[in-house]
Amino acid sequence: MALTTRAPEPTPSRSWWQVVSRRPEFITLALIILLSILIAVINPAFLSVGSLFDILRATARMGIFALGVLLVLAAGGIDVSFTAIGAFAFYTTTIFLLGVAPDAPFALPLLIACGIGVLLGLLNGFVVDRFKAPSLIVTIATQYLIRGFLLAFVGTKHIMDIPASMKGFGTWNLVQFRNANNALVSLPMTVAVLAVVAIITWWILNRTVMGRAIYAVGGSVPIAERLGISVRGVYLFVFGYAGLLAGLGGLLHASSNRQANPFDLVGTELDVIAAVVLGGARVTGGTGTVQGTILGVILIVLIQNNLVMMGVPSTWQKVVIGVIILVASGVFSRRKTS
Repeated sequence: MALTTRAPEPTPSRSWWQVVSRRPEFITLALIILLSILIAVINPAFLSVGSLFDILRATARMGIFALGVLLVLAAGGIDVSFTAIGAFAFYTTTIFLLGVAPDAPFALPLLIACGIGVLLGLLNGFVVDRFKAPSLIVTIATQYLIRGFLLAFVGTKHIMDIPASMKGFGTWNLVQFRNANNALVSLPMTVAVLAVVAIITWWILNRTVMGRAIYAVGGSVPIAERLGISVRGVYLFVFGYAGLLAGLGGLLHASSNRQANPFDLVGTELDVIAAVVLGGARVTGGTGTVQGTILGVILIVLIQNNLVMMGVPSTWQKVVIGVIILVASGVFSRRKTS
C-alpha cells in the first residue's frame, strides 16, 4: 500500500496593510520620513548634524514624560497631571537645596525630585483605584491641586541661580564640537538619560510579569481580575512610574534651562499625550510600545521645530498636529477590524 503525503497548505501571505496594522509605529515612521524629506527640500540645512542634535535634544525632554504616559495609557488610564508633578518636583527640590545643601552632588536633587514624583504619582493611582473614578478626572483634579499648592505655598519666583550640581548637569554633553561655521554644536547628556529610561521601560513592558499585567488590565479589567491580576497593584505601579519620570523629566528640564520657573511645562500635556497616541497607543488601553512612543515624540518635535521653516505660521502648529492625530487615529482604529 503506497503512502500518500498531503501537500502542505500554502501559508497565506500577509498584505502590507495587515503588517502595518499590527505595527502602527511603521505609519509614524513613514510620516517622519516624508516630513523630513519635505523639510530638507525646503531647507537643506535641516540635514546638518546641528539640526539632528536639536531634534534629539527636544526629543529627550519630551520623551521622558511620554514614556511615563505610555504605561498609564497601556493600562487603560490617562494622566494629565505629569507636568504639574514635574514642575512641583523641580521647583521644591531647587528651593530645598538652596536653603539646606546648595553644594550637594547631583545625586541628591535627583533622588528628591524622583521621590516627590513617585509620591504624587502613587496618590493618583490610589485615588483612581480607591474611588473607581476615571483617571482623566482624577488627574485633572490633582493637576489643579498640585499647581495651586505650588503657587500658594511654595512660591512663584523665577529662580535664576539654581544649585551648582543642577547647573553643572545642564552643561554636560555627550558630544561637543565646532562646525564649519565655527558654531558650537553639542549633544546633551539628557539624550543618554532618555536612552536608559527607554530601555528600562521596554524591559518592564516586555520582560516582566508587571508588563503583561499592564496590558491585561488595559485590555479588560474584569478579565484581568479573573486571571488573578491585582488591578490596584497595576494602577499604583503605572501612576507611580509616571510620577517618577515626571519628577526626573522636570529636574532635567530645570537643569537644562539653568533656572527654576514654576510656570514651566504648563500646556505641554496634550503634546506629550499626542506623541504617545501617534506612536500607536490607544486611549482605551491594552496597546503601545516604547519604540512607537519615541517615534511619536520625534514626529511632534519635527512639526513644532520646522513648520516655520516650511512657511507655516507657528499659530497653526496645533492645527497641523490635530489633523495628523485625527488621520492617524482613524488609520490605527482599523486594527480592530483587520
